[in-house]
Amino acid sequence: MIARSLLFVPGHNPKFMESAAKSNADILLPDVEDSVQPISNKQLSRDMILSFVNDKKFDGKLVFPRVNAPNSGELIHDITQLAVRGIDGFMYPKARTGSDIYFFDKLLESVETQKGFPIGTFKIIPLIETTAAVLNAQDICKASDRVIAIAYGCEDFITDLKGVHDGGDVSLFVPRSLIAMAARAHNVIPIDTVHVNINDLDDLEKNLKTAKNLGFEGMLSLHPKELPLIHQYFSPSSTEIDNAKRIIELYNESERNGKGVALFGDELIGPPMVKNAKNLLNKWINK
Repeated sequence: MIARSLLFVPGHNPKFMESAAKSNADILLPDVEDSVQPISNKQLSRDMILSFVNDKKFDGKLVFPRVNAPNSGELIHDITQLAVRGIDGFMYPKARTGSDIYFFDKLLESVETQKGFPIGTFKIIPLIETTAAVLNAQDICKASDRVIAIAYGCEDFITDLKGVHDGGDVSLFVPRSLIAMAARAHNVIPIDTVHVNINDLDDLEKNLKTAKNLGFEGMLSLHPKELPLIHQYFSPSSTEIDNAKRIIELYNESERNGKGVALFGDELIGPPMVKNAKNLLNKWINK
């Protein structure tokens, strides 16, 4: 699955919904939670999401509405109404432990049974935005086979931490690292946090460099203007693809010739380098 960009959009705002539907985001996150206020707009949001699905405006995109937390009184309405064809799964907010995800899994199972969907139809992307969730990220990843990715929500995390979102991102470095490692350890996709200042693309690029270095595969987004830069950083360049092909060719050639080593420029080609090359080609070329 390609999950470079996950675009939030308030589900009750028709102008923003139209813009999101026309964007080239890999995954759309129509919101029923934080950005939908007052509470009276929650049903308006659900109705509008269903309207866009029924009108096929989301066709060709993965769609994961962000639902409300269990203690909101809105979650059961979210999933009973939005668990329809054209919805791929749900973003689950403010998870704290694996038990939260297990609970949501069983809730989805009940709805799937009632509606005649195969069990496991709707996938889950937990939003890691509490201190407990960061410390329990591995349990969250393995709590359900529905979990395909975990995403970091830094603003709620910093609030829960009672910390400061500093300009150098020191306060975010450790949780980002833990989230990326937990995801990779359990074969789910790590998604980095939103970049709050949507007009500062230079700072977005700085964050993208850090995210890619830490092993993230995609980023949450608040505006379509961010998508070109996000896709640039989370897509392989033509040079990277050519290098991956060459690494595999050189390695295979060394094996055929009975040589103990192969060189790519001045670098020794070892199994990890070959594995990375194969992973890249399998994801982007050998589909």
